[in-house]
Amino acid sequence: MLDSTAEAARRPVRWGILSTGSIAARFTGDLLGMPEAEVAAVGSRAPGPAREFADRFGIPRAHGNWADLAADPEVDVVYVATPHNAHHPAARLCLEAGKAVLCEKVFTLNATEAQDLVELARQRGVFLMEGMWTYCNPVIRRMTELVRDGAIGEVRAVHADFGLAGRFEDGHRLLDPALGGGALLDLGVYPVSFAHLVLGEPAEVAAWARLRGGVDENTGMLLGYSSGAVAALTCSLVADTPLRAAVTGTAGRIEFPRGFFFPEQCVLHRPGKEPEEINGPGTGVTFAHQAAEVMRCLRAGETESPLVPLDGTVAVMRTLDRVRERIGVRFPGE
Repeated sequence: MLDSTAEAARRPVRWGILSTGSIAARFTGDLLGMPEAEVAAVGSRAPGPAREFADRFGIPRAHGNWADLAADPEVDVVYVATPHNAHHPAARLCLEAGKAVLCEKVFTLNATEAQDLVELARQRGVFLMEGMWTYCNPVIRRMTELVRDGAIGEVRAVHADFGLAGRFEDGHRLLDPALGGGALLDLGVYPVSFAHLVLGEPAEVAAWARLRGGVDENTGMLLGYSSGAVAALTCSLVADTPLRAAVTGTAGRIEFPRGFFFPEQCVLHRPGKEPEEINGPGTGVTFAHQAAEVMRCLRAGETESPLVPLDGTVAVMRTLDRVRERIGVRFPGE
C-alpha cells in the first residue's frame, strides 16, 4: 500500500513484474502507456530472463529471484503472472513482505489456496486483487448496472463459452497437471466468473469433460441457482467456439459478441423496443482498466477492490473446485 505522504500521492505508482512470460509482457506494455504508472522492477527465477525483460522494456532493476523483488523498497505493488501453480507461493511471498499484489487469473489452483491468500492480506492490511480484467471492463460494468437496475427483469439464464482450437503437444503448459493445466482454469474461469458476476455462487454444479493426460480439454458446465436461474457454460482446448455470452431475464436480454471476456460492445434487447447498442470507450483490448483500478485503490488506501472483491474470487474458486470434482481432475499435491 502506498504511504500517505504528499510526495507519494503525486508520484506514479511503482510496479514490480513477477514473471517474464507473454502475459507479463502485455501487461507491462500497457503500463508503460499510463502516466500514473511506473514499471520499477522485474523479478524472475534466474537473473538472465529478468535482465532480458528489463532491457526489453527499459525497466531500471532486474531481480534474479522473487524474494529480492518482494523486498525491493522502490516497488509499491507486484503483478504476479507466473503459471497457475506458482500464483499462491509468489503472491504469498509478496504479501508477507508487505507488498500490494495483483495476481493473474486463475487466482490459485484451488479455493484453499485462494482463502489462504485472502486471509493473509486481510491480516496484514495489504491490498490484494485477482487479475480478472473482465470485471474492470467498461462495457461489463455497464451490463452489471443494467442488470442491477432491472433493465431485463429477473435474470433466468446465462450462457457463455470460451474455446480455442489448439494443437498442443504433450508437455505443453496447458496439458501439464503440475502447472494447473486444462481448459477449465485457463479458459473456463472466464465463463464461470461471468456467470458469478450476474448470479453469484451456484447452489448446484453439474459438469462433464473429455480428459487428456490428467487435465480437461473439452468441458461443459451447468450451474443451478436458488433463484431458479441456470448458467450453461463451456470451455475447450480443441474447438474454436463463438466466444459469446448472453444474460437473459424475464424482460429482455443482453448479448455480447465474440470476445465477451473483454468486450467493446454489447446489445440490449427488450420486447417492443429497438436493440440498443452499448459501446465502450474504444480503447481496445487492454490491461489498463484493471491497472487503473489497482492504482485507484492504492491511492485511496483501500485493501480490496469493489470491482473484483476477494470473497467473489474465492467463491469462483470454490465453483471451479466443484467442477473439477465432477470431472475427475486433481492436481499434484491436492
